[in-house]
Amino acid sequence: MLDDAIKEQLKSYLEKLQRPIELVASLDDSAKAQEMRGLLTDIAALSDKISLRENGDAARRPSFAIGLPGEAPRIHFAGLPLGHEFTSLVLALLQTGGHPPKLEPALIEQIKNLSGRFQVEAFISLSCHNCPDVVQAFNLMAVLNPGVSCTMIDGALFQDEVNSRQIMAVPIVYLNGAEFGQGRMTVEEILAKLDTGAAARAAEELGKKAPFDVLVVGGGPAGAAAAIYAARKGIRTGVLAERFGGQVLDTLSIENFISVKETEGPKLAAALEQHVKHYGVDVMTLQRATKLTPGELVEVHLESGAILKSKTVILATGARWREMNVPGEKEYKAKGICFCPHCDGPLFKGKRVAMIGGGNSSVEAAIDLAGIVGHVTLFHRRDTLRADAVLQNKLNSLPNVSVIKPARIIEVTGDGEKVNGIAYQDLVSNEIKRLELEGIFVQIGLLPNTEWLQGALELSPSGEIVIDAKGHTSLPGVFAAGDCTITPYKQIIIAMGSGATASLSAFDYLVRS
Repeated sequence: MLDDAIKEQLKSYLEKLQRPIELVASLDDSAKAQEMRGLLTDIAALSDKISLRENGDAARRPSFAIGLPGEAPRIHFAGLPLGHEFTSLVLALLQTGGHPPKLEPALIEQIKNLSGRFQVEAFISLSCHNCPDVVQAFNLMAVLNPGVSCTMIDGALFQDEVNSRQIMAVPIVYLNGAEFGQGRMTVEEILAKLDTGAAARAAEELGKKAPFDVLVVGGGPAGAAAAIYAARKGIRTGVLAERFGGQVLDTLSIENFISVKETEGPKLAAALEQHVKHYGVDVMTLQRATKLTPGELVEVHLESGAILKSKTVILATGARWREMNVPGEKEYKAKGICFCPHCDGPLFKGKRVAMIGGGNSSVEAAIDLAGIVGHVTLFHRRDTLRADAVLQNKLNSLPNVSVIKPARIIEVTGDGEKVNGIAYQDLVSNEIKRLELEGIFVQIGLLPNTEWLQGALELSPSGEIVIDAKGHTSLPGVFAAGDCTITPYKQIIIAMGSGATASLSAFDYLVRS
């Protein structure tokens, strides 16, 4: 099942096991079950601390569990954890075997102190780059707390269950049978929902913090670069973010980051966070800024009620996917409307879907989806697509792709549970038409995360923060960088450069004032 190179690498990892572990397989006669047996046999042969038995009684087959001999296992995999999930498998083996997790001691204690029973079902797709974070977070919690159990479920393998639960996007998590959350989740985010007193405790601690020299609002590439450049000056630096990594976490493949031939968004985000923390920056996540008040010390008000103060502030709040803003979109988000073709595409195998947009991202996504779904219809509001010619040629060569342009989407329709069609206006004939389908993927650009700054400083008509060449905003002591600004090209490397610029300008402001 595993090739020799992977076996050798996995064997070296398994040398870190500190105690025996057991693999328990629940198999059937399917081809996937034979693959699973091969995978588990290969793993068991790599360490004398791993045993395998095939008399599991799990309802989902094929599946397997990882646990300690003599104990009921708490980590389950309903499907082959390959692709992006292979790391989840390796970590589950190591952590069950006693290898210490890379997690702050306070979080470990918080997990151990959770009381109650938490039965987690995490539906994923093997092509989803956000799903492993969710699986790994809950698996770790299962290792640390006997009241937690987690089952990873490959939606493509258990299609009937996906259909019966009307699952249209991954990752999606059910807790004790009820929907718990959808989308990427970190351990901190999960604990914030499970531990009801955590938010109040965090707000109280934030309110006690001394003023910063530089406070960066935003944890994406621009914010990370700004924090690193500030911290290297030896000044008190903080980063405030809802999640560290920003939109990079939702980016699958990055091939234009100079000197790095190819990487993935989550890997880059993890490297950015590690680099920032190396300089002792105070990183505060799961926090949403709601108000900016200028003064001798700039105040940043948080949704939790806490107020942070700083001599200078760098705004690097980034941007988010732009929505269609049509009737039905809100009601059917994650019920057929998706924003990540790589993550959610496998859930629509053999089905009819639409792709909204005409740029490189949407055309590339339509090409990828064509290899999975039954048919893709791409809608664009202009006469011509904006994507590169080579991508358009590839798109036009595919037999299961149609392009409708110019067209304006006017409504998403559904049956109350999931999407069943889309209504659009043909901009040539002005006729209103409807297309029956089962999924809609939206790739129509970005919207800056600046609503909370309305009235506080100068914004462009499209909501972007107006800055000069050095990152100054209209407020003294407040600077901005990255995709939330009027910088014309929204690229990771440009965001990093603008973050460095804003940070150097903030330091210059501190020196001169």
